[in-house]
Amino acid sequence: MSVERHLSAIFDADRALRDAEAELLSAPEGPVVRALVAAIDEARRLDDPDEAAMRLERLADLCAQIPGAEMADALVRILDDDEPRVRVAAGEALLDVAYDYYAEVARAIERALDAGTAVRALAELPFLLAEVGEPSATPLLRRFLGHADGNVVAAAIEAAVSLGDPEIAGSLEDLVEDPREVADADYEEETGATVGDLAADALEALRPPEARQR
Repeated sequence: MSVERHLSAIFDADRALRDAEAELLSAPEGPVVRALVAAIDEARRLDDPDEAAMRLERLADLCAQIPGAEMADALVRILDDDEPRVRVAAGEALLDVAYDYYAEVARAIERALDAGTAVRALAELPFLLAEVGEPSATPLLRRFLGHADGNVVAAAIEAAVSLGDPEIAGSLEDLVEDPREVADADYEEETGATVGDLAADALEALRPPEARQR
């Protein structure tokens, strides 16, 4: 096949993708939601990690285009995937949804916290809360700070500093003696830092400039 034919095939495939997506999203919402949820389950059962990641990345984009609790929960499930590129796609999709339907995403986060099992997702969600910066972010971050997994707590500490709300200082003070070691987010190896170290650093960063240690 010539270079020109390859290029033409790419254009044709892109056009077919857009048309298929438009038809899917114009179908009745109930069956579409059920199909997307089932497709996530199927993708996560695949033995081929590349195929699974490709499907989940596409599903994240599709789920973000349908408002509602089920799709917000579905995006959190995708965010809990082992594959970093899938988590990036789900995180970006959730962020887009949160700007338009923050309350829906906040409720999905609360449900994830209640369940407590989607640890990878819970280690990503604090950064979303800090990025959006809604008033309910601080109460939600307090819940993350109480999680049993040290890496989730570490993420919440970092997000609290990014958010910059001094009202969370009391919750951080409760953690300064926490001995749990924190793993590197990319390599899942211990960094040598503890939750207590991070909490102490965060408290210093949240103090007014004139009150910081010199």
